[in-house]
Amino acid sequence: MSLVSANKTETNTCTIEISVSAEDFKEAVQRAYLKNRKSIQIPGFRKGKAPKAMIERLYGENFFYEDALEDLFPGEIEAAYKEADIHPVDQPSDLDVKTMNTTEGLNFTVKVTVKPEITLKQYKGLEAEKAEAVITPEEIDAEIKRMLDRGSRLVDVDDRPVQNGDITVIDFEGFVDGTAFDGGKAEKYSLTIGDGQFIPGFEDQIIGHSIGDDFDINVTFPEDYSEELAGKEAVFKIKLHEIKFKEMPELDDEFAKDQGEYDTVDELKKGVEADLLAHKQSHIDSDFENDIIAKLCENVEGEIPEVMFDNKAHQLVEDFGRRVSSQGIDLETYLGYMGTNLEDFTASMRTRAEGDVKYELAIEKIAELEKPEVTEEDIEKEYADTAESVGLDVEKVKEIVAKDYVEEQIKMRKASRIVIDSAVAVAPEKEDKPAKKAAKKPAAKKTDEAKEEAASDEAKAEE
Repeated sequence: MSLVSANKTETNTCTIEISVSAEDFKEAVQRAYLKNRKSIQIPGFRKGKAPKAMIERLYGENFFYEDALEDLFPGEIEAAYKEADIHPVDQPSDLDVKTMNTTEGLNFTVKVTVKPEITLKQYKGLEAEKAEAVITPEEIDAEIKRMLDRGSRLVDVDDRPVQNGDITVIDFEGFVDGTAFDGGKAEKYSLTIGDGQFIPGFEDQIIGHSIGDDFDINVTFPEDYSEELAGKEAVFKIKLHEIKFKEMPELDDEFAKDQGEYDTVDELKKGVEADLLAHKQSHIDSDFENDIIAKLCENVEGEIPEVMFDNKAHQLVEDFGRRVSSQGIDLETYLGYMGTNLEDFTASMRTRAEGDVKYELAIEKIAELEKPEVTEEDIEKEYADTAESVGLDVEKVKEIVAKDYVEEQIKMRKASRIVIDSAVAVAPEKEDKPAKKAAKKPAAKKTDEAKEEAASDEAKAEE
């Protein structure tokens, strides 16, 4: 291979000219012949036994040229990238073959989109808000209540009617103007009275009824409900099967001892406070780092090829698809359940893809500028950590993962730490007015739409 030239012809586009000697091209033609001869039959010869010269005499001297080019192309392109120190971000395009024969050899040009040159307005001393981690007595009480709830047991009730807080098992079917509507029917449905799971007024009308009762509930759907039911009056026919209540354990020293290394309730509360504080601090630190990374991306200057954003979006979709598949469902089925399709889902990944690309380019630039040191100890620790996480022997991991790749990953992380460690935390601005609470979306029963929204949020959290 001979790299003739590599010239930047447009922003982020390089035109490469490659020349292959006649001898090397002849060898490629011979490989193409050996690869394809089994499928070629010439009169007078057994299938696959026809000489190369005979095939070329019948079908033309250039019969194997295209296959020879296909054979040579990947290796020649990779060698050219390396020699010209080119970093492509997409497949080469616009192949233009100038010469291709066994006398002169092969000469061709291609265009390739390359990684852009970017600059950073700032990457040290970036500012972002960071709140102080504080745990209130109410938060401690709420966590203790959750612990008590986890230790509770369900007790069947058969000697009294439903009270607020009870867990009921009911059949129900809803009617509007005497006609049943979709999504308004269920059997043996478990409903906790007072949780606000159903639309206002529904749960309250179950209170006071006893096991075996058949009764009607009259409600009006909220104006912000689904279009076909919004504001309409409805009747739900109810059959009450079971009543249960949660018997909570006593909050005493015995309960504290059951929760871990605690001897008293006071020790339990202090332990809960410490755990909550650590958890909240972790979230605050994570939010701060994410905000700093967002600020870093805002400081990226340069013309970034659109194909980088497109490729990253497709990569994110493929990664998400693998995670979904690991749970036993293919991506298209999952997206169908979510009420979307692959095209729209890929488009929805575009914003995240743009941020990821800018971040990667920024970190590479910082590593180039700062040249963070990567020691052998760093590399060995990385191999050891990887081996432990995947359950393989360290030496096996070394066989699978190239040292250069490991070194590059460590370097990128150290470059990222330069940004985070130099960042400046500022106190959040105090609001003059208390923030309004988001209105809770009422529901007669959790509709399919609500379930899809919850599933979508969960999917985003996984990523």
